[in-house]
Amino acid sequence: MGTEPYPHVSRLTVATAQYPVEHLEDWSAYERKLDRWVSEAAHHGARMLLFPEYYSMELASLFGEAVCRSLPAQLEAMQGLLPRFLHLQELLASRYAVHIVAGSFPVAQDGGGYCNRSYLVRPDGQLEWQDKLQMTRFENEQWFISAGQELKVFDTQFGTVGIAICYDVEFPLFARAQAEAGAGLILVPSCTDSVAGWNRVRLGARARAMENQLYVVHSPTVGDAPWSEAIDVNVGSAGVYGPVDRGFPDDGVLAEGVLNAAQWVYAELDLVALETVRADGQVFNFRDWNAQSRINHVQK
Repeated sequence: MGTEPYPHVSRLTVATAQYPVEHLEDWSAYERKLDRWVSEAAHHGARMLLFPEYYSMELASLFGEAVCRSLPAQLEAMQGLLPRFLHLQELLASRYAVHIVAGSFPVAQDGGGYCNRSYLVRPDGQLEWQDKLQMTRFENEQWFISAGQELKVFDTQFGTVGIAICYDVEFPLFARAQAEAGAGLILVPSCTDSVAGWNRVRLGARARAMENQLYVVHSPTVGDAPWSEAIDVNVGSAGVYGPVDRGFPDDGVLAEGVLNAAQWVYAELDLVALETVRADGQVFNFRDWNAQSRINHVQK
């Protein structure tokens, strides 16, 4: 978590990617693709850019068919690209003066296995991360990805933010802990291969925004990648969600994209409005959370 004080601003334009997974010709093609995406969002005025979970896995296409057809081979081969991947994120964050949440990357662990890590890259080059805490069956049973052990928040000029990677946002206590640590914005990179999976993440994101009276921003991978054993089908649309209360949309939806289209989705967040709704909303979801604890058994 950042330790230096940051001058806070009252408004933030976010850009959340419906990012198309594609077969890459070479590393230069990847650099050009990422530069186009970041440049477009920055020129639109966005200062916080969110990419999806496992969007980095399209880099496995650089290693040829034998690697792409093997999950273990992909994970092993990807490790050699991690320094270049991070350096590119740092260059783009600095070049366009933006914060980038670089989706997620499977990172090898010293004791063996991998974690699913999402990086927050600041314009000054500072690099921080959040590991995924709750593994899906696919990650547990086929990828052998290990669960992270630490839940974090990050201090920025836009206030305190948290990252909840895909499945993590479907579990209320993770987001609640981040909210109680000061988070007014939770960023959710995701990768889902069905409409049902996308809806689980989307509905989880909307619920976390409602019950904690904060903003949740969701970014999915989109498109088919038949060459990949890991990310062959990608379904979803991006969304930006807020409290369902006075001063916000009646359904809490600030912005959503077109299902399965490659695009940025933008929204301007009024950061002061969160303080107002928590202090004088139609309801007090954030404040009333602990009232649940008075019921500790079910009468039958």
